[in-house]
Amino acid sequence: MSTYQTQQREKDLREELVHVGRLLWEKGLIAASDGNISARLDGERVLTTPSGVSKGFMRPEQMVITDMTGRKLNVHDPGSRGLEPSSELLMHLEVYRQRPDVGAVVHAHPPITTAFTIAGISLAQCVLPEVVMTLGSIPTTQYATPSSAQGAEVIRELIRTYDALVLDRHGAITVGKTPTEAYMKMEKVEHTALVTLTARQLGRVGLLPPEEVRKLTAWRRQKLGLPAEYGGEGCVKCGACGREPEQEGSVNIADEEITRLVARVVSRELNRF
Repeated sequence: MSTYQTQQREKDLREELVHVGRLLWEKGLIAASDGNISARLDGERVLTTPSGVSKGFMRPEQMVITDMTGRKLNVHDPGSRGLEPSSELLMHLEVYRQRPDVGAVVHAHPPITTAFTIAGISLAQCVLPEVVMTLGSIPTTQYATPSSAQGAEVIRELIRTYDALVLDRHGAITVGKTPTEAYMKMEKVEHTALVTLTARQLGRVGLLPPEEVRKLTAWRRQKLGLPAEYGGEGCVKCGACGREPEQEGSVNIADEEITRLVARVVSRELNRF
């Protein structure tokens, strides 16, 4: 790649990070200065959003360049002077180490998704066919103190297989070849949480039949050129949701108190926007 092409690619990525940050803010998937986005520049450098800046009001020149340890490299750039990468960058760097195919990472705090973790409800069950086809499953990680090295540790194994992870009490992380692709997966996670919440309020969450999960999973592997073990064999075998093989069909959700709790948390979060 020529010097011009390298410079143009960095310029395009800076503008894309700004655009994705604005979308996250407008959709209510982040608040205040929450969230962070990054993209690979090359094998040794990462372009990332600055800490302490609202992702809805960033400028391209504010983006920070780091090495693969998180050390800031563009210290003399006027636009990013005084700005530092987010402490959550450790999670992003872990993704890049584990997934050579990933070109971008988005970490946001979607309110309904986060509320589900507070209520102890998983989004990993195979409920929506389009989720199985695009994401495979959405497992929840163990809890990690935000901005600590634990964040990288709890995603290490799961991110090798899944493109979207719910972080216990700390939002979600999604990956893609581009920042826009990673953002779209974040939208899908929150949409799944909203649909699941609505189904719970209506009283019943129906799981996809195992044979349909296998069919959709096989389609996804073929479409994306994934290895056979990628994402397991759907809900019945991958274990992401803890569902036993003999538990097929629909499950009746009778815990109305949990549903009301989630609804209250979600209502409170949505009223902030």
